[in-house]
Amino acid sequence: MSGKKDDNSNGKYRSSKWFGPLDRNGFIHRSWMRNQGRPSHLFDGRPVIGICNTWSELTPCNSHFRDIAERVKRGVYEAGGFPLEFPVMSLGETLMRPTTMMFRNLVSMDVEESIRANPIDGVVLLVGCDKTTPALMMGAASCDIPTMVVSGGPMLNGRYKDRTLGSGTSVWEFSEDVRAGKITSDEFMAVEACMHRSIGHCMTMGTASTMASMVEALGMGFVAQVTVEQHTDIAD
Repeated sequence: MSGKKDDNSNGKYRSSKWFGPLDRNGFIHRSWMRNQGRPSHLFDGRPVIGICNTWSELTPCNSHFRDIAERVKRGVYEAGGFPLEFPVMSLGETLMRPTTMMFRNLVSMDVEESIRANPIDGVVLLVGCDKTTPALMMGAASCDIPTMVVSGGPMLNGRYKDRTLGSGTSVWEFSEDVRAGKITSDEFMAVEACMHRSIGHCMTMGTASTMASMVEALGMGFVAQVTVEQHTDIAD
Protein backbone atom coordinates (compact mmCIF):
# COMPACT_ATOMS: atom_id res chain seq x y z
CA MET A 1 0.00 0.00 0.00
CA SER A 2 1.34 3.40 -0.95
CA GLY A 3 1.87 5.97 1.78
CA LYS A 4 1.19 8.82 -0.64
CA LYS A 5 -1.45 11.28 0.57
CA ASP A 6 -3.94 12.73 -1.92
CA ASP A 7 -4.95 16.38 -1.90
CA ASN A 8 -8.44 16.57 -0.46
CA SER A 9 -8.93 20.33 -0.35
CA ASN A 10 -12.08 20.03 -2.45
CA GLY A 11 -13.72 17.43 -0.22
CA LYS A 12 -17.42 17.58 0.58
CA TYR A 13 -16.92 18.94 4.11
CA ARG A 14 -15.88 22.47 5.05
CA SER A 15 -13.08 21.05 7.21
CA SER A 16 -11.44 19.79 4.01
CA LYS A 17 -10.33 23.36 3.37
CA TRP A 18 -8.21 23.10 6.52
CA PHE A 19 -7.01 19.50 6.61
CA GLY A 20 -7.18 18.49 2.95
CA PRO A 21 -4.56 20.63 1.12
CA LEU A 22 -1.01 19.35 0.64
CA ASP A 23 0.40 22.87 0.82
CA ARG A 24 1.94 24.95 3.61
CA ASN A 25 -1.38 25.77 5.27
CA GLY A 26 -2.54 22.17 5.24
CA PHE A 27 0.80 21.22 6.77
CA ILE A 28 0.28 23.75 9.57
CA HIS A 29 -3.28 22.71 10.32
CA ARG A 30 -2.47 19.01 10.52
CA SER A 31 0.93 19.24 12.14
CA TRP A 32 -0.13 21.33 15.11
CA MET A 33 -3.06 19.00 15.77
CA ARG A 34 -0.60 16.09 15.98
CA ASN A 35 0.86 17.45 19.20
CA GLN A 36 -2.16 15.83 20.88
CA GLY A 37 -1.20 12.44 19.48
CA ARG A 38 -3.75 12.41 16.66
CA PRO A 39 -3.01 9.77 13.99
CA SER A 40 -2.86 10.46 10.25
CA HIS A 41 -6.12 8.67 9.41
CA LEU A 42 -8.15 11.33 11.23
CA PHE A 43 -7.24 13.76 8.44
CA ASP A 44 -8.58 11.51 5.66
CA GLY A 45 -11.59 13.70 4.86
CA ARG A 46 -13.99 12.42 7.51
CA PRO A 47 -16.39 14.97 9.07
CA VAL A 48 -15.10 16.99 12.00
CA ILE A 49 -17.71 17.10 14.75
CA GLY A 50 -17.31 19.83 17.32
CA ILE A 51 -18.38 19.17 20.89
CA CYS A 52 -19.39 22.51 22.35
CA ASN A 53 -18.92 22.20 26.10
CA THR A 54 -20.34 24.50 28.78
CA TRP A 55 -18.60 22.63 31.60
CA SER A 56 -17.67 24.80 34.56
CA GLU A 57 -17.34 24.33 38.28
CA LEU A 58 -19.05 27.72 38.54
CA THR A 59 -22.08 26.17 36.85
CA PRO A 60 -23.05 23.33 39.22
CA CYS A 61 -25.73 22.03 36.85
CA ASN A 62 -23.06 21.42 34.19
CA SER A 63 -20.23 20.18 36.40
CA HIS A 64 -20.42 16.62 35.03
CA PHE A 65 -20.04 17.61 31.37
CA ARG A 66 -16.44 16.46 31.06
CA ASP A 67 -17.64 12.89 31.43
CA ILE A 68 -20.51 13.45 28.99
CA ALA A 69 -18.10 14.97 26.46
CA GLU A 70 -15.91 11.86 26.59
CA ARG A 71 -18.93 9.65 25.95
CA VAL A 72 -19.98 11.82 23.01
CA LYS A 73 -16.46 11.57 21.57
CA ARG A 74 -16.65 7.78 21.65
CA GLY A 75 -19.93 7.89 19.76
CA VAL A 76 -18.49 10.20 17.12
CA TYR A 77 -15.45 7.94 16.66
CA GLU A 78 -17.69 4.87 16.34
CA ALA A 79 -19.74 6.64 13.67
CA GLY A 80 -16.62 7.46 11.66
CA GLY A 81 -16.21 11.13 12.60
CA PHE A 82 -13.39 13.20 14.05
CA PRO A 83 -14.52 14.71 17.40
CA LEU A 84 -12.99 17.94 18.66
CA GLU A 85 -14.13 19.44 21.95
CA PHE A 86 -14.11 23.19 22.47
CA PRO A 87 -15.22 25.39 25.40
CA VAL A 88 -17.57 28.34 25.43
CA MET A 89 -18.62 30.63 28.25
CA SER A 90 -20.88 28.90 30.76
CA LEU A 91 -23.82 30.49 32.57
CA GLY A 92 -24.60 29.33 36.11
CA GLU A 93 -27.93 30.64 37.39
CA THR A 94 -27.09 30.15 41.04
CA LEU A 95 -23.88 32.19 41.15
CA MET A 96 -23.83 34.79 38.37
CA ARG A 97 -24.81 38.36 39.23
CA PRO A 98 -26.85 40.31 38.50
CA THR A 99 -28.44 37.76 36.12
CA THR A 100 -27.34 35.25 33.50
CA MET A 101 -29.78 36.83 31.05
CA MET A 102 -27.27 39.66 30.56
CA PHE A 103 -24.83 37.18 29.06
CA ARG A 104 -27.03 34.84 27.00
CA ASN A 105 -26.46 36.64 23.71
CA LEU A 106 -22.75 36.95 24.46
CA VAL A 107 -22.54 33.18 24.77
CA SER A 108 -24.51 32.82 21.54
CA MET A 109 -21.91 34.97 19.79
CA ASP A 110 -19.13 32.91 21.38
CA VAL A 111 -20.65 29.73 19.97
CA GLU A 112 -21.28 31.15 16.50
CA GLU A 113 -17.81 32.61 16.06
CA SER A 114 -16.11 29.49 17.47
CA ILE A 115 -17.89 27.36 14.87
CA ARG A 116 -17.38 29.75 11.96
CA ALA A 117 -13.68 30.27 12.64
CA ASN A 118 -12.78 26.60 12.94
CA PRO A 119 -12.91 23.43 10.78
CA ILE A 120 -16.21 22.16 12.16
CA ASP A 121 -18.72 20.30 9.96
CA GLY A 122 -21.31 19.44 12.60
CA VAL A 123 -21.69 20.18 16.29
CA VAL A 124 -22.98 18.55 19.46
CA LEU A 125 -24.10 21.09 22.05
CA LEU A 126 -23.76 20.13 25.71
CA VAL A 127 -26.37 22.09 27.64
CA GLY A 128 -27.99 22.04 31.05
CA CYS A 129 -28.37 25.14 33.17
CA ASP A 130 -31.14 27.47 32.04
CA LYS A 131 -29.58 29.95 29.60
CA THR A 132 -26.94 27.60 28.18
CA THR A 133 -29.59 25.81 26.11
CA PRO A 134 -31.02 28.74 24.14
CA ALA A 135 -27.62 30.45 23.91
CA LEU A 136 -25.92 27.46 22.29
CA MET A 137 -28.84 26.70 20.00
CA MET A 138 -29.02 30.30 18.79
CA GLY A 139 -25.31 30.35 18.03
CA ALA A 140 -25.34 27.06 16.16
CA ALA A 141 -28.47 28.01 14.21
CA SER A 142 -26.69 31.08 12.89
CA CYS A 143 -24.02 28.82 11.38
CA ASP A 144 -26.48 26.48 9.63
CA ILE A 145 -24.56 23.24 10.17
CA PRO A 146 -25.86 19.86 11.38
CA THR A 147 -26.50 20.16 15.11
CA MET A 148 -27.52 17.88 17.96
CA VAL A 149 -28.25 18.94 21.52
CA VAL A 150 -27.38 16.77 24.52
CA SER A 151 -28.85 17.83 27.84
CA GLY A 152 -27.00 17.02 31.05
CA GLY A 153 -30.28 15.84 32.56
CA PRO A 154 -31.90 16.52 35.94
CA MET A 155 -30.42 15.66 39.31
CA LEU A 156 -32.04 13.25 41.73
CA ASN A 157 -34.74 14.54 44.06
CA GLY A 158 -33.53 15.74 47.43
CA ARG A 159 -34.73 14.17 50.67
CA TYR A 160 -35.14 15.62 54.16
CA LYS A 161 -36.69 13.38 56.79
CA ASP A 162 -39.93 12.20 55.16
CA ARG A 163 -40.12 15.01 52.61
CA THR A 164 -39.14 15.22 48.94
CA LEU A 165 -37.21 18.37 48.12
CA GLY A 166 -37.45 20.25 44.86
CA SER A 167 -34.48 22.37 43.81
CA GLY A 168 -35.48 26.00 43.79
CA THR A 169 -39.09 25.59 44.95
CA SER A 170 -38.21 24.13 48.35
CA VAL A 171 -35.72 26.93 48.99
CA TRP A 172 -38.52 29.49 49.21
CA GLU A 173 -40.74 27.15 51.19
CA PHE A 174 -38.19 26.45 53.91
CA SER A 175 -36.97 30.03 53.95
CA GLU A 176 -40.47 31.17 54.81
CA ASP A 177 -40.77 28.41 57.41
CA VAL A 178 -37.71 29.84 59.19
CA ARG A 179 -39.17 33.34 59.08
CA ALA A 180 -42.46 32.03 60.49
CA GLY A 181 -40.72 30.12 63.27
CA LYS A 182 -41.90 26.74 61.99
CA ILE A 183 -38.35 25.37 61.78
CA THR A 184 -35.03 26.38 63.34
CA SER A 185 -31.97 27.78 61.59
CA ASP A 186 -30.19 24.47 62.25
CA GLU A 187 -32.97 22.59 60.48
CA PHE A 188 -32.76 25.05 57.60
CA MET A 189 -29.04 24.33 57.25
CA ALA A 190 -29.76 20.61 57.35
CA VAL A 191 -32.15 21.03 54.42
CA GLU A 192 -29.42 22.87 52.52
CA ALA A 193 -27.18 19.82 52.75
CA CYS A 194 -29.95 17.48 51.56
CA MET A 195 -31.46 19.35 48.64
CA HIS A 196 -28.93 18.68 45.87
CA ARG A 197 -27.66 15.13 46.18
CA SER A 198 -26.41 14.34 42.68
CA ILE A 199 -25.07 15.86 39.48
CA GLY A 200 -27.53 17.36 36.99
CA HIS A 201 -29.67 20.45 36.60
CA CYS A 202 -32.74 21.39 38.68
CA MET A 203 -35.14 18.45 38.83
CA THR A 204 -38.25 20.61 39.12
CA MET A 205 -40.17 21.79 36.06
CA GLY A 206 -38.23 25.04 36.02
CA THR A 207 -36.38 26.76 33.20
CA ALA A 208 -33.71 24.07 32.69
CA SER A 209 -36.28 21.30 32.25
CA THR A 210 -38.49 23.55 30.13
CA MET A 211 -35.60 24.34 27.78
CA ALA A 212 -34.69 20.65 27.56
CA SER A 213 -38.32 19.88 26.68
CA MET A 214 -38.15 22.53 23.98
CA VAL A 215 -35.10 20.80 22.52
CA GLU A 216 -37.04 17.55 22.27
CA ALA A 217 -40.10 19.27 20.78
CA LEU A 218 -37.91 20.79 18.06
CA GLY A 219 -36.39 17.40 17.26
CA MET A 220 -32.91 18.60 18.16
CA GLY A 221 -32.13 16.07 20.88
CA PHE A 222 -32.74 12.60 22.22
CA VAL A 223 -36.25 11.66 23.27
CA ALA A 224 -36.83 11.67 27.05
CA GLN A 225 -33.44 13.16 27.94
CA VAL A 226 -35.23 15.74 30.07
CA THR A 227 -36.66 13.01 32.31
CA VAL A 228 -33.59 10.79 32.68
CA GLU A 229 -32.06 11.53 36.05
CA GLN A 230 -28.30 11.45 36.34
CA HIS A 231 -26.60 8.70 38.35
CA THR A 232 -29.04 6.13 37.01
CA ASP A 233 -28.57 3.08 34.79
CA ILE A 234 -30.70 4.73 32.08
CA ALA A 235 -28.43 7.78 31.97
CA ASP A 236 -25.36 5.54 31.57
